[in-house]
Amino acid sequence: MKKEMICIICPLGCHLTVESDNSDRIGVKGNGCKRGEHYAKEEFLCPKRTLTTTVLSVSGKTVSCKTLTPIPKEKLLEAMKIINSVKIDLPISVGDVIIEDVFGAKVVATENVN
Repeated sequence: MKKEMICIICPLGCHLTVESDNSDRIGVKGNGCKRGEHYAKEEFLCPKRTLTTTVLSVSGKTVSCKTLTPIPKEKLLEAMKIINSVKIDLPISVGDVIIEDVFGAKVVATENVN
């Protein structure tokens, strides 16, 4: 299997080619650094994303939030359902944990709301 991608780890934007022969070996070409190689392998095997969204407060105000660490890309819609089912009390501050565990990541507030 072969996949083309652009590395987003640094501003260089290297054009990467990732190949696997259905064994444990994964080859990466085009990376300008080791970080690009690591990114390509992760993206090839199990792509992850940081989810940035909003959560509703009991009073109806929205509060911006994000997952503290990336979660599997295929779980983003499920994560949104979990986050949308929560209503939080105010006030809340940047970094406060809103949900303790969504597919292995904490969801934290990214703004102060009184």
